Amino acid sequence: MANRKRNNQVTHPDEIVMNKIYLIRKQKVMIDRDLAELYGVETRVLNQAVRRNPDRFPGDFMFQLSDKEFKNWKSQFVISNSINMGMRKAPLVFTEHGVLMLSSVLNSQSAIQVNIQIMRIYTRLREMLYTHKDILLKMEEMNKKIGKQDKNIQLVFDYLNQFIHENDKNRKLIGFRKNNL
Repeated sequence: MANRKRNNQVTHPDEIVMNKIYLIRKQKVMIDRDLAELYGVETRVLNQAVRRNPDRFPGDFMFQLSDKEFKNWKSQFVISNSINMGMRKAPLVFTEHGVLMLSSVLNSQSAIQVNIQIMRIYTRLREMLYTHKDILLKMEEMNKKIGKQDKNIQLVFDYLNQFIHENDKNRKLIGFRKNNL
């Protein structure tokens, strides 16, 4: 495992932790197997701790992937041999709050330190989303303005087309006439 010590804290490179955060059901979640790896425990040990404390993990903290979600998730990551990967059944997934709650059921110093790191990463991701959200809102505002201009330009072209296609007999001629000399 690619651990490093920082101020007597066992941590993982942030990129590794970030790559273990997935978007499922429009929520940022982490898979039980990935969390177990980060905490340095077996997946079954993590899941046993969760099952022993069901009151700490309501549906908005943790859920199990449906069969359809599980198949979709596996196909996205090209897991060909799920038995060897420890993925015989749909994993438990933990939202940010569920990950935070794990530190109370996995009562070890390393679990607490890993949890602190994960929470800091979730906070950074949220800050990045807020920053990008402002940019997206500004782009949407500009797009609306441009959209209005497109309508105005189209209106000008419509008026010009009316003048071009109007019957010449119905239009009063203006300007210099050669025949009247």
